[in-house]
Amino acid sequence: MYKLAFYGKGGIGKSTTVSNIAAALAQKGMTVLQIGCDPKADSTMLLLHGQEKKPVIDLLREKNQQTTLEDMVTEGYAGVLCVEAGGPRPGLGCAGRGIIAALEYLKRRKAYETYKPDVVLFDVLGDVVCGGFSMPIREGYADQVFILTSGEAMSIHAAKNIALAVDTFQERGYATLGGVIVNKRDVRHEEENIRQLCEDINSEVVGTLERSERVQDADELRKTVIEAFPDSPEAESYRKLADAVLKAADRENARRGE
Repeated sequence: MYKLAFYGKGGIGKSTTVSNIAAALAQKGMTVLQIGCDPKADSTMLLLHGQEKKPVIDLLREKNQQTTLEDMVTEGYAGVLCVEAGGPRPGLGCAGRGIIAALEYLKRRKAYETYKPDVVLFDVLGDVVCGGFSMPIREGYADQVFILTSGEAMSIHAAKNIALAVDTFQERGYATLGGVIVNKRDVRHEEENIRQLCEDINSEVVGTLERSERVQDADELRKTVIEAFPDSPEAESYRKLADAVLKAADRENARRGE
């Protein structure tokens, strides 16, 4: 089972990227479980054609221990299994609490044994790597972390902070850094900034996504690019990225002797 966490600055296109990776892998015949770890609970929206998925933390409030796997997991496009952790209402409570509750309850309900996913994708809000937001890294849920970034200064800054957190947890035997995914914004010195980032965090670029309006077009249709424009160059880029991410995970596992 591949267990991969994706972090990155808010607005970098993480959920869109993760959903397209999920769709690409599902089309290859793999069983994919995507878990949105963001209080906004919008990670899986493209896979569900705009349908809002009730977050686990809300289900637990309403039904407590009567919450079933069927309540938590919804099948989306190409059979991708969709889960949203959710969080408290803005201004009330810790936003990371939903992630902790969701992951612990999924484990308790034996979700992995029941669905037997080939790939688990954690889509994590990456501006702050603390508390519940670091749970996929530090609790053994994910094996590798992939950082999404552009060449913009704030995105680079967030990527460095995420890499530092991964490095800290790696010393305790938790998830390692699988690589960097570039979602280009065509800003000045973008390639140079990315090269410097990889040098600073001792990593490499796994894949690059070119800036394209077709991604926004698919978003307006509430679909992944893989579904909306399957024959487009952008869809092929996501397919190549999905393959590259799995290869990077294989390399990292081999390096760790797993």
